[in-house]
This record gives sequence, C-alpha cells and structure tokens, in this order.
Amino acid sequence: MTFIAELWLPILLSGVFIFIVSTLVHMVLQWHISDHTNLPDEDGMLEMFRDKGLKSGSYVFPHCECGSDYNSEEMQAKIKRGPVGFITVFSPEGFSMGKNLLKWFLFTLLISVFVAYITNICLTGAVEYLQVFRVAGTAAFLAYAIPALQDNIWKGQAMNVTFKFVVDGTLYALTTAGTFAWLWPAS
Repeated sequence: MTFIAELWLPILLSGVFIFIVSTLVHMVLQWHISDHTNLPDEDGMLEMFRDKGLKSGSYVFPHCECGSDYNSEEMQAKIKRGPVGFITVFSPEGFSMGKNLLKWFLFTLLISVFVAYITNICLTGAVEYLQVFRVAGTAAFLAYAIPALQDNIWKGQAMNVTFKFVVDGTLYALTTAGTFAWLWPAS
C-alpha cells in the first residue's frame, strides 16, 4: 500500500482531470446526445409501465427462467415474434445526477488506484516519462475503453455508440497516462 502514499497526487488529479474531460465530452461536445431514442408513444408506454407496477431494476424480454428453456419452441416463437431487448428502470426518487456524478468521480479514483498499483509493480528504478505513460495508459485503457465493447456484444448497443464510448475511454486513458507520467516520483 506504500504506492498509494507515493502516488496519491496522480491518483487524485487523474480523477479530477477525467471528470473535467468527461464533462467536456458530455456537456460541451454533446456527442452522446443521439445515443438513445425515445419510445414510440412515450406517454402511453410510461403509463403502461406505471399500471403494471414496474419497479426499478434490469429487465430482459422475452425472459427465460432457465437456460435450458431458451431452445424451447415457445421461447423461440417469442424471440422470432419480437421485440427482444433489455430495459433498465430507475426509481424516480433513486435517480440523482449529483449522486451519479459523485459515483463516477469515485469510480475514476478507484481506476487510478489500480493504475497506480499496476504501474508501480511494472516499473522500478529510474523511469522515463514515456515508460510511465505507456504502462499507465495501457492499464487505464483496459479499464475505461475495453468494457464498452460488452454492451455491443451482450446488450445490442449500436456499434456507433460503442465506438463513441471507446473513444471516450481512450481520452480518459490518455489523461490518466499523462497525469501519472507527469507526476511520477523521481528515483
């Protein structure tokens, strides 16, 4: 745990810098504004969800209780008939942008702790800026960019949306790499 004492500043500042970069990406560039579309007859659909008592949680449809039932004629007919999808529902009182932004900042700090750990064990002795940048950047890229591919694979996210999240993750990785390389302690 001594790496945290030695690397607390790049851990903290990389979290702050990523928070700033992500704010610019989402609020200034707004290139994620087209990631989602509205439901047809949104008011009617929302009323139906309320009438059915839909609670917060993650839903898949059609739902299959057991993996072996997936190949049943009934399930295959439901799939062919469609629609097939995922829905995530938040409770109105449980959704808070401020709370989610705090969680995002804490998440960036957690990733930075692991980046610090990995970079610290990979590099010993006198190291140059580019060596730190390469190791820290690779670790951060694995944490921020690669997971975006799972939503394309498992949740049907459009490839153009996935691509945007990979680009975001690359920006966050470069920000993390630059911060760690800049503030890496001298030997």
